[in-house]
Amino acid sequence: MYHALRPSRSEIVPVRNLRYHVRLWGQPSAERPPLVLVHGWMDVAASWQFVVDALAEERFIVAPDWRGFGLTDGGGVDNYWLPDYLADLEWLLDHYAGEGEAARPVDLVGHSMGGNVVMHYAGVRPERIRRLVNLEGFGMPARQPEEAPARYGQWIDELKRLHRGELELAGYSAVDGVARRLMKTNPRLSQDKADWLASHWSASRAQPDGSARWQILGEAAHKVINANIFRVDEVRALYARIAAPTLMIEAADDSLQGWWKNRYTLEEFHQRLASVPSPSVRIEQLADAGHMLHHDQPQRVAKLIEDFLA
Repeated sequence: MYHALRPSRSEIVPVRNLRYHVRLWGQPSAERPPLVLVHGWMDVAASWQFVVDALAEERFIVAPDWRGFGLTDGGGVDNYWLPDYLADLEWLLDHYAGEGEAARPVDLVGHSMGGNVVMHYAGVRPERIRRLVNLEGFGMPARQPEEAPARYGQWIDELKRLHRGELELAGYSAVDGVARRLMKTNPRLSQDKADWLASHWSASRAQPDGSARWQILGEAAHKVINANIFRVDEVRALYARIAAPTLMIEAADDSLQGWWKNRYTLEEFHQRLASVPSPSVRIEQLADAGHMLHHDQPQRVAKLIEDFLA
């Protein structure tokens, strides 16, 4: 199994009505701001371990488990909303970087869903971000207003399915089943890293029949679609307010083509990204990497981030 070079420590932080689990590396410094790493959908904070180990310099790093993922409870809700992640992030920054006049701008990195969160947050609170890094956070295909009625209907239907127990997450008889699932999803993931991730991505839970199943540490409610249609005009307005120098890291494997075919393309995302005030945006493409590029190429991701933050 992979052995962490810089083991994390855990902390529980009150965030709104939740108790947030946060992983920490290093110690706070008066000279350097916190480096905040936020994970993506159906992921956990421990997923950043390979990148943390690959950093040339040790620094104070904060990585939360988002609400309803990892060891952070979801509060019993039956669906999740992007604005909640923005508010949760604000509470976390208040805790680790101060608030009001005492607030320190942070270096903020997000992957996938977390990449979308950090881009939106940097538009809402531009003064709180010193440097911004987005790993594969592309947003969603544009939607038209006429799609709203059907979208709301689909959302309600999926809520009903959730409450009938039809949207449960898969379970596995042993932790190595979780590792095999991770490697099937990401063929570049090595066995040692898959075993390590599986032990942090899942937990053994007792079943009604007395047996135990290893289940992903995520709430099934995350599988319910967003009720609102995705509005590109709002995204452009948020991007236009980003003040921090921004690094976009993309995998050579075109994730958008894989997910959406020609309905939403990398070129279309770059058009949205152009709303960020120029010339503060830099785009890097990482060869031999897929969507989980922080697992595929942690050393190269760490170097790109570290060079950019310097």
